[in-house]
Amino acid sequence: MFYDLARRFMFTRDAEWAHEFALHNLRRFSNTPFSAAWSQSVTDHPVEFLGLQFKNPVGLAAGLDKDAQCIDAFAQMGFGFLEVGTVTPRPQVGNDKPRIFRLPQSNAIINRMGFNNKGVDNLVANVKAAKYDGILGINIGKNKDTPNEQGKDDYIHCMRKVFEYASYITVNISSPNTPGLRDLQYGAALDDLLQSLKNEQLDLIAKHGKQVPMLVKIAPDLDEVQIRQVSESLLNNKIDGVIATNTTLERASVHGQQYADEAGGLSGQPVRARSTHVVKELKRLTGGALPIIGVGGIDDAPSAKEKLEAGADLLQVYTGFIYKGPQLVKTILNDL
Repeated sequence: MFYDLARRFMFTRDAEWAHEFALHNLRRFSNTPFSAAWSQSVTDHPVEFLGLQFKNPVGLAAGLDKDAQCIDAFAQMGFGFLEVGTVTPRPQVGNDKPRIFRLPQSNAIINRMGFNNKGVDNLVANVKAAKYDGILGINIGKNKDTPNEQGKDDYIHCMRKVFEYASYITVNISSPNTPGLRDLQYGAALDDLLQSLKNEQLDLIAKHGKQVPMLVKIAPDLDEVQIRQVSESLLNNKIDGVIATNTTLERASVHGQQYADEAGGLSGQPVRARSTHVVKELKRLTGGALPIIGVGGIDDAPSAKEKLEAGADLLQVYTGFIYKGPQLVKTILNDL
């Protein structure tokens, strides 16, 4: 009931204003009696994944809390795990506004934020200040003005900074909103990046005496050959897991809707089928050897089950959560 009222108000406002308004108040009231407005108890559905114990398989996807400022508030909503970021070495403002657009007819969002964040040092400070003791993924990227040829240096810098505080680390090479970033998903560029990051991961494991799995987040817009090549690269470089998928550049499914022609990544129901296909292909091509987190168009129990049946081990929600609120977590778990 509370979320329905809050959404009704926020959907009358600019999408990014509503986003910032929500984060401000979640952070402000997360450890006060006012958090009862969003706190909920959910049934435990324990899952073991990458050597980690998750309370349940429904997580919050990266992008909603880029600076890790609302960890405690999101934890109170019943998520089995949280992923914060994408964070870059240096702060950056992202792309020009407006840069978030709602497509309510399709329960969808288009965004072209461009990795707007306050930098990795700020994120680490927020993580250290949080009371949350559950599974926390930290999603890392490169600064917009860093050439792809030097991109691995940005990822390594972020990995070193967050390693001690992360349950797992996600390497984001699939956002459509940083020019040239998706080029890192292919061929020699991908192998070079993954080999460098794997070597760094192993060095950090030895240094800290702590296992921190590394996952790679990929796009839904890969063709069959590209999915096979990515699968082979991930296995050959001994990457611990994959997140499938990020947002799509496809627009056919929302043709004619207001904002459909805006540049950026499309998320929500329109990406559901394609992301499920990528999950299924990853499972088939790797023979189940590559752990998968499925994300894209999950906004009810059937869409959650679809990802699990396709081969996902865990789930993440973002756009479905924007439209349906914390109750979505409980709805999915009650039907598993």
